[in-house]
Amino acid sequence: MNRYGPRTLLREIIMIAVAAVVAFPLYVLVNLSLRDPRDGSSVIAPTTSPTLRNYADAWREAGLAGAIVNSVVVTVLSVAVIVIVSAMAAYPLARITARWSRWAFLLVMLGLLLPFQLALLPLYQTIRDLGLLGTLWSLVLFYSGLQVPFATFLYVGFLRAVPREYEEAALIDGAGPVQVFWRVVFPLLRPVTGTVVILNAILVWNDFLTPFLYLSGSDQQTIPVAIYGFIGQFVSQWNLVFAGLVIAMLPILVGYFLMQRHIIKGFAGGLKG
Repeated sequence: MNRYGPRTLLREIIMIAVAAVVAFPLYVLVNLSLRDPRDGSSVIAPTTSPTLRNYADAWREAGLAGAIVNSVVVTVLSVAVIVIVSAMAAYPLARITARWSRWAFLLVMLGLLLPFQLALLPLYQTIRDLGLLGTLWSLVLFYSGLQVPFATFLYVGFLRAVPREYEEAALIDGAGPVQVFWRVVFPLLRPVTGTVVILNAILVWNDFLTPFLYLSGSDQQTIPVAIYGFIGQFVSQWNLVFAGLVIAMLPILVGYFLMQRHIIKGFAGGLKG
């Protein structure tokens, strides 16, 4: 057995310090969301008379019910498109050893190198010309195109570590390539699929800039844009902002805790491949 020594103590101190740094913003967020607006004490000081009225006011005044529905629709549709397109694209890229396959993979990876801000104006004009401005479909189309390269990278790395014997056995039994992929290969991709789902869901759920641009002037809002309504030029209702942030954080936080074990598996498989 390893003895408890100075090195172990130092590691524990460092871990506690890192945990405190990470937990401090969360403490401030929850603390201020429970504070009465008339309380002018320091943001660090614990709230002496916590109230849940801020949550009710934020839910009602920001219309968070409709915003949550819109965010759920956009997140679910975007993640579904990303998973299906990326998995189907990664399968031939990982299995075909021809020279064109390598070049095709590098071409897809260019999407990881080019920042989307360079194409922000052309993308906006394209969405406008398609008549999708002010609709949730504009967000689904944007997020799908933005995140497919990264998801494909993860799938290709994971697939290269998956043995081919399962597919060869299915082909011998008479299954076609499409049947082999959906019935044999795709179920084996469950760990990396969990990684793709949760990472993209967090990105889509928390994004502010894209919904602010593409849904501006319409009745459609996502959660970050709805909460932004509490921030005015002269008066900002920070207690409602923090309460709204806590409400917005809960659904994606629950999803993360349910799927967290798949994230490390997916990354480990992708890095190994």
